Amino acid sequence: MTGDDGDLRPPHAGPTALPRPPPAAETRGTTKRIVVLGGGTGGTLAANRLLRALADDPDEVVITVVDRDDDHIYQPGLLFVPFGLARPEDLVRSRPAQLHDGIVYRTAEIERVNLDAQHVQLSGGVTLVYDVLVVASGARLVPGETEGLTGSGYRETVHNFYDLDGAVALDRALSGFTGGRLVVNVVDMPIKCPVAPLEFCFLADWYFTERGIRDQVEL
Repeated sequence: MTGDDGDLRPPHAGPTALPRPPPAAETRGTTKRIVVLGGGTGGTLAANRLLRALADDPDEVVITVVDRDDDHIYQPGLLFVPFGLARPEDLVRSRPAQLHDGIVYRTAEIERVNLDAQHVQLSGGVTLVYDVLVVASGARLVPGETEGLTGSGYRETVHNFYDLDGAVALDRALSGFTGGRLVVNVVDMPIKCPVAPLEFCFLADWYFTERGIRDQVEL
């Protein structure tokens, strides 16, 4: 959910000619148009705080947020899923439900941005004109860039906790883990949250201690 201050709480290319002109409803006029690409934590906070900052002139600005789906995942909570401290379903909310009233939300793929013409081409032939563009598309996991990571054992004995599917799979793996060696890999940088591997180690130490098997685990 979002608070009154806009904070979240738990619960491509360069200039390109477009094939057709923007629809009449999207043409630029006196109303200023702010388009935010990405409805994650950054995009949601930016849109909500911009709306509040511009509240004195509500009829002078239109804020539109665009993302490819309607699943806002509270990513800081993913670290707690493998240890039974958070439920996956509690971390997922509707993206527009996190936005303040008055912000427009569009579910669409972003095909390209034309910087010279100041518009964004979306899937379905929709074109959004902007006066201000905020790019908050976030980070994308690329596990295949680490040699061998996605080979034999991936999502069985090799896991990540940086996306929902990975955190759920790791929860299943740890619940059935009765002893042995647990390795936390921080070789490949950059990673989405630099402190998370250290937090994971502390939580794992607590988790196995609570289960009474800490002396059987090499961490």
